[in-house]
Amino acid sequence: MTYRTPSYAPHDSLRGLLQRGRGLGHLRALEDPAAAAPYVYDCIRREWRWDSQCDGRAHYHARLVRDLGLPIGPLLDQLTGDEESVWRAGGVLELLALAGDGEAAEGLRAYVRHGEHWVGVLESIASEWPRAWWEGLREVALERIAGEEEEPWAREPWEHFGLTRDPATRQAPQPDPDRERLGTDALLALIAEPDTAAADKVGVLRLLARRGPQPGLIPLVPLLGHPGADRPLPGVRAALRRLGARAVPEARAWARDERPWLAALGREVLDDHPGPEALPGLLRELADLRHREQWCGPDVIARRLAHIGPSAAGAVRPLRTLVRETPHSYERADYLRAIAAIDPGAAEDLYKECLWDCEDRTLLIAVAAAPAGDPEVRARVVALRDDPLEDPDVRAAAADRAEGFADPARQDPKETA
Repeated sequence: MTYRTPSYAPHDSLRGLLQRGRGLGHLRALEDPAAAAPYVYDCIRREWRWDSQCDGRAHYHARLVRDLGLPIGPLLDQLTGDEESVWRAGGVLELLALAGDGEAAEGLRAYVRHGEHWVGVLESIASEWPRAWWEGLREVALERIAGEEEEPWAREPWEHFGLTRDPATRQAPQPDPDRERLGTDALLALIAEPDTAAADKVGVLRLLARRGPQPGLIPLVPLLGHPGADRPLPGVRAALRRLGARAVPEARAWARDERPWLAALGREVLDDHPGPEALPGLLRELADLRHREQWCGPDVIARRLAHIGPSAAGAVRPLRTLVRETPHSYERADYLRAIAAIDPGAAEDLYKECLWDCEDRTLLIAVAAAPAGDPEVRARVVALRDDPLEDPDVRAAAADRAEGFADPARQDPKETA
């Protein structure tokens, strides 16, 4: 969906809610499963994600199929389609199998034995299922892979099956144990060395990223341009995002630098931490993007509005509209965070719905913020804790919140007052 614009149903219709992966769509579908069924199957059959690289749907669709009691026959039939169609149906069936659906599990194993796009399905289930569920496919997999033109790319299940791959096809270089043992100061000094190659600097940035925000990187940013190209090295922008407002003073100087890449980087940092004077322009830009239905990008403005805080109260209404209307589901979490930063009470009615959202980031926000005084919220959080369909991070967050339900000292003070 990144390269073509689909025609979505109205955002407040059942079909439009399901296309957008909204939690309200799940809740309305539960009221009339028969009416919702054709829309659920359509959402799995066709690609409705705005950005197929970011937007999540498999967990959402699997939940709908299970909770509505829908037959999985249409999903098994979809495995006869093209590769993308198989990928969408396979992802849902894979999750349903984890939730105990034996028909889904056997359907995928049968596809590995006979299906056209079997390699991707096998590699996917090997990454998600217990080994005992797929190691019985060893013989057929080794026989079939011998007839494929390309060697498999994934590590599993091939290493477990004893398949020796060409070393040139291995994905990632082995980490340098000596460098990993270096302290943070030594890694920063390595970046500052004039003779350190760009590739080594990128490796150091990756190591530092695992150690959290690094203020010591700020004065070294002018050394982190890509040789012969007008852009920073990979990892620089992410490092600056982790540092937040701490990079602002130096960024003012970068923004005036004669090197275009550094000047652009400085402006980005300053733009990401605006003052109240930027509010009118940000509101105009937000309204313009929505008017033109440019769904990629409002998240950046939302994060900038969040930095302004309560004085950006005029942004709450358009941000709430974006939560409801955007088909780019990955950005919903940024809209929720911005609303909460501007007016902490203005998103409370959205959190309950978002406990059924398609996006893990949105679910995590809702699990943490939905009011514990609501019995339906408490029941939903406990259900997320125990749901094999959910992402492990979501289950862990729900377990932590559910533990707080039993310990009043861990609840939000305003809920226990």
